[in-house]
Amino acid sequence: MDPYGDRKLISPLHKKAPTPDKPVEKPPEKPLKEPPEKPEPPKENSESQIESLVGHLGELRTQLIKSAFVFTLFLVLVFSTLNFWFPYVVKGHSLVILGPLEVIKFYTSISVTLALGLSLPFLSHFLWQFVKPGLEDKEAKFIGLYSPAMLFLFIMGVVFGYYVVNPLSYQFLVGMGSANFDVLISASEYIHFLIMTTVPLGLLFELPIVALFLSSIGVLTSVSMRKIRKWSYIVLAIVSALITPPDFLSQLLVLIPMAILYEGSIFIVKRMEVRKANMESSAAKVK
Repeated sequence: MDPYGDRKLISPLHKKAPTPDKPVEKPPEKPLKEPPEKPEPPKENSESQIESLVGHLGELRTQLIKSAFVFTLFLVLVFSTLNFWFPYVVKGHSLVILGPLEVIKFYTSISVTLALGLSLPFLSHFLWQFVKPGLEDKEAKFIGLYSPAMLFLFIMGVVFGYYVVNPLSYQFLVGMGSANFDVLISASEYIHFLIMTTVPLGLLFELPIVALFLSSIGVLTSVSMRKIRKWSYIVLAIVSALITPPDFLSQLLVLIPMAILYEGSIFIVKRMEVRKANMESSAAKVK
């Protein structure tokens, strides 16, 4: 018997037949995720926005045309009656003309300034008609109530500059110069000095209205105004120095009413806060 049975003896030199390599299966590629498409805005909304913008621009154009027409009308009126306004502007001072073009510059400055002042109520009304649709109810109500007060304070500032600041500053500066110089005042320098001591004061006199507006929208309170009183006086002193002639008297004459207006603003804001608190408490009791 065969001791190995039916098994086949394989020689160590026997080589196995090469088996074909199996192809390596690649993992399936994941499809790239495409960025989500942004939804296109509805055409109706974009068209309505365009129409709204065109409407606002058209309204602005209308108000600008009306403002230009009113200003031009007053400019022609003032220029044609310049001999009537001339004594009020010059105030009896002896002025000199340094060249032929200075005459036109002087007359133009007077006419433009007076025409702007006379047309200011109309310009304010046209501006109000434009901005009113875009304001909130609280803002529209505030501006509608205090527009007459704004105009009144502006006129009061101009009048204060015309009758107080301008003559005192003029006499002080001319008197200081006449001690060592022959003083000759040119027409263009005088009208520039007159505008500098009147028109900016009209804007500064709007301080109470600005404080009331900031208080009505919750930005400013009477307590915060008291806390920053010292810094506010410093700011007012800097502003008065910038908008007035470079002499101590003019700056002092402007700073004093500004300090009074600031204290008055604190008082007015405090009264409005008390009134608002009383109204809220009474409304809570009714509920």
